[in-house]
Amino acid sequence: MSSAIPKPEGMQSGPEGNVPAIAGTIGTSPSGSAATTLPAPIPTGTPEADMSSPFLNRDLQWLEFNDRVLSQAVDERTPLLERVRFLAIFSSNLDEFFMKRVGGLRRQLEAGVTSVTPDNISPTALLSAIRQRVLPMVQRKATCYRSQIIPALRDAGIHLLNYSDLSKSELRQVQDWFMKDVFPLLTPLAVDPGHRFPFISNLSVSLGVIVRRPGATEQLFARVKVPESMPQWWQVPGTMRFVLLQEIIERNLGALFPGMEIVKVLPFRVTRNADIEGDIDDAEDLLEEIQQQLRERRFAPVVRMQIMKKSNRRLLEFLSSELEIRPDDLYETEGLINFRSLEQIANLDLPAHRFKPWTGLTPLRLKDRHRDVFSVIRQGDVLVHHPYESFEASVERFIKEAANDPAVVCIKQTLYRTSGESAFVPALIRAAELGKQVAAVIELRARFDEAKNIEWGMKLEDAGVHVTYGVMGLKTHAKTALVVRREAEGLRSYVHMGSGNYNSGTARVYEDLGLFTCDPAICDDVIDLFNSMTGRSRQSEYTKLLVAPHSMKKRFIELIEREMAAHRPDNPGRIVVKINQLQDQEVTEALYRASQAGVKIDLIVRGFCTLRPGVAGLSENIRVMSVIGRFLEHSRIYYFRNGKDDPKEGDFYIGS
Repeated sequence: MSSAIPKPEGMQSGPEGNVPAIAGTIGTSPSGSAATTLPAPIPTGTPEADMSSPFLNRDLQWLEFNDRVLSQAVDERTPLLERVRFLAIFSSNLDEFFMKRVGGLRRQLEAGVTSVTPDNISPTALLSAIRQRVLPMVQRKATCYRSQIIPALRDAGIHLLNYSDLSKSELRQVQDWFMKDVFPLLTPLAVDPGHRFPFISNLSVSLGVIVRRPGATEQLFARVKVPESMPQWWQVPGTMRFVLLQEIIERNLGALFPGMEIVKVLPFRVTRNADIEGDIDDAEDLLEEIQQQLRERRFAPVVRMQIMKKSNRRLLEFLSSELEIRPDDLYETEGLINFRSLEQIANLDLPAHRFKPWTGLTPLRLKDRHRDVFSVIRQGDVLVHHPYESFEASVERFIKEAANDPAVVCIKQTLYRTSGESAFVPALIRAAELGKQVAAVIELRARFDEAKNIEWGMKLEDAGVHVTYGVMGLKTHAKTALVVRREAEGLRSYVHMGSGNYNSGTARVYEDLGLFTCDPAICDDVIDLFNSMTGRSRQSEYTKLLVAPHSMKKRFIELIEREMAAHRPDNPGRIVVKINQLQDQEVTEALYRASQAGVKIDLIVRGFCTLRPGVAGLSENIRVMSVIGRFLEHSRIYYFRNGKDDPKEGDFYIGS
C-alpha cells in the first residue's frame, strides 16, 4: 500500500540546501551523481538483444543498474575510500539479487513454470542470460580491485597485504592475536560416517579443508567457518597495514588440526534462496507466518557458491554434491570472496579520501527552536528535501515534539524500515507512557528487515502501543505520520508524508522529499488511510491522496491520457517522472501511447526500467535517465503539464 499526494497550493520549502539532483542527460550533478542514459548496451546473445518485444527484462535491467554502481568504483573521480565502498555496495546488491531474483527463478523451475514473461523470456533462458551478464561484471569488479583499488590504497598509505607480506615481528603479533582472540571462536566440523555434513549459513565465508594422518592415504574433510562477529581485516597495531581474517585462519589451520597434514584448502561462500514460498494471504497469524519464513530462509536451497579461481577440483566436486548445486551455480572470483568486507576499509577515518562531510541544513522556517513545529505548519505547508535539509531538525523533531506535547492526544505512524538509532521508537514509547493514543503500522515484509521489524514491534507492544503488522495481501509502503492535537478550536490534525523511510541512518544518504501539512482535506484522507490499515475499513476513495492498489495506477494512467488529449503543437504535452523503478505493463503501454501522440516524456529511473526508450514509432519521444552517486536517489516525483501555458502551473505529485 503506497500513497502519493499532489502538491498543495502554497507549498513552501526553505531555500537552503536544495541542491538539484539532475544535471542533464550526461554529466555530473552538484551532488556528485553521474547521470547516464538507459538502457546500457546489451551483451550480444542475451534475450534482450532481440527487439521483438516492446519491453525490457526487469532482471537484466537491474543488473545494468548495478553495473552503474560498479562504475562509481572504477571512476577515478570518486574519492578513494568511496570507491572502496561502492565495491562493497555492488557486492551487497548482487548478494540480494541472487537471494531474491535468482532464488525466485529457481523456485519457478522447480514448480514447472515454463511460460514467458511480457519480454518473451522463459525462466530457463533468463537464468542463462543472468549468468552471462554477471560473469563479466564479477571479472570487472576483480580487475578494479586488483589493478586500481589496491595500488591507489597503497599510494595513500593503506596496505591490504597477503599474509606472506608481513614482517617477522608482525607475524609474531598476528599469531599471538590469532591464538588469543580468534582460535577460541573456531569450530572445525569433520565430515565422516559419524559426522554429517555441517549446515553452511547464508553469506558466510567458510574454509573447506582436506586433511590426512601422516603416512596415511585416506583424506578427510572438515569445514571451518570464518567468524562473522569480528572485523574481517586485522590491522597491524599502529599502522595502516591490513590482512584478511580469512587468510590468517587459513595460514594457521595447523593449530586446529594438530598432528594432521593439511592437504588442500578451498575458501567458499554460499548464497541461499530468500524467496521462500508461503501463503501470507491465508495466514491466520501474519507475525507467526513471517517468523516461520525467516526460519525456513536459513535452510533454503543454495543458489550460488563463490570460490576462488583455480580451486581444487576434487574438493569442489565434493562441496557441490553435498550442497546440491549445479555447475552454473559456481562463480569464480579473484582477490576476495566477500567483497562486502571492504566496508571496514571504507570506514577508515581518513577525511581526505572520503566525500566532504555533509550536514543537512535546518529548514529555514524551522530554525526558530522557541516555536513549536505545529505553529509553523499552521502558517503554511513545509516541504523538506533530505539529506540537503536535516531529517533530525524536521521529521524527528515533529514526532519528538508530538510525544512530549501535552496538547497531543494521538499519534499514528507507519514504519517500513527503521534503524537501531531510530528516534521514532523511543518517541512512540514515551508518548504511550504519557497516556496518548499511539498506533504503529509495522510492515513485516520489508525484505531482509523482517527480524528487526519484529523486534521493534514487540518493544512497542510491550509499551502499550497499538501495533498492526501490515495489511493482509498488501505491503504497507506508505511513509506517513498523523498527529492529533487538542486546540482552542477543537481537534486539529497534522500530517507528515514522505518518499523515504523513517530511518535516521539512511536519511543521511538517501535523497527524499517530505511534506508537513495540516490541510484538512489531506489530513482527513490520512485518517481514513490509517483506519483502512489498522481496522476493517474498505475505504477506497480519497480526496487528495492516490492510494495503491485502489486508485493510484488508475489515476496515473488517466493523467497520462489527459496529457495526450491536451497536447498541441504550440503547447506540447510534457511528463517528467522520477522513480526508483518502472515495470508495470499497463503504465508502460500508456506512456508508449503518449509518446506516439507527441508528448515529450523524461523518466528518471534509478534502478531497473522495462520500458524500451527511443524506438521509432513507439517511444521516440521518451528519454530514460539514471542517477547514481553519493546519495541514493530515492524520491518519487511526478509532473504533468496539463495544458498550462506556464509549465510551472502543471500538476506535481510526490509519493512513497
